[in-house]
Amino acid sequence: MTGRTFVITGTDTGVGKTVLTCLLARHLRRAGFGVAALKPLCSGGREDARALRAALGGALTLDEVNPWHFRAPLAPARAARLERRQIQLPMVLQALRRVRRRFPFVLVEGAGGLLSPLGEDFNARDLIVALRATPLIVCPNCLGAINQVLLVVHALPGGAIRRARIVLVSPRQPDASSQSNVEMLRGALGSGQVYVLPWLNRAQRSGCAPVNTRVRRTLQALLK
Repeated sequence: MTGRTFVITGTDTGVGKTVLTCLLARHLRRAGFGVAALKPLCSGGREDARALRAALGGALTLDEVNPWHFRAPLAPARAARLERRQIQLPMVLQALRRVRRRFPFVLVEGAGGLLSPLGEDFNARDLIVALRATPLIVCPNCLGAINQVLLVVHALPGGAIRRARIVLVSPRQPDASSQSNVEMLRGALGSGQVYVLPWLNRAQRSGCAPVNTRVRRTLQALLK
């Protein structure tokens, strides 16, 4: 593996972006790589940012992980306006690039889905383009996943589509669509772009218990 920047986005809010980002951060640390895991903008609380900081073993301060946070549980752009603040894309890129000079791997978690407004006239898609990052698109592996994933993928610019990796997060009890989702998305996008993250219990998600070999192989493949 060589140093790279990844933007972790998703088909919606609450789909597992923070869990995946923490898993990737811990995996890279165990492999001996320097890694930063960032959530530049948070609204409605900083729990996700605190989880990322814990996954880094305290390598960054909370304010480095999450430079901008707002009280209202709304899209960050709207939550910022309620506090009479405006966050511009150059401000965020400057902070991210400053961290990127210090770490070979940088994981940037968005807020909400790909097109959720992060600040004034920018979203996670704009971060992906500006940073030339690899998009990791997280989606629950359940009924409706095919449409949700393809909508996000086709909202990306061409170069980012080719770099994108889809991460289908397995539920504890897979439904009838779980296997066919994988097959149909691989048929549409290519087998090298669609990955399955097995179901993890709470201790594994929090890093208190080790993950199995299948999970480690999935994380390794996503980082290539």
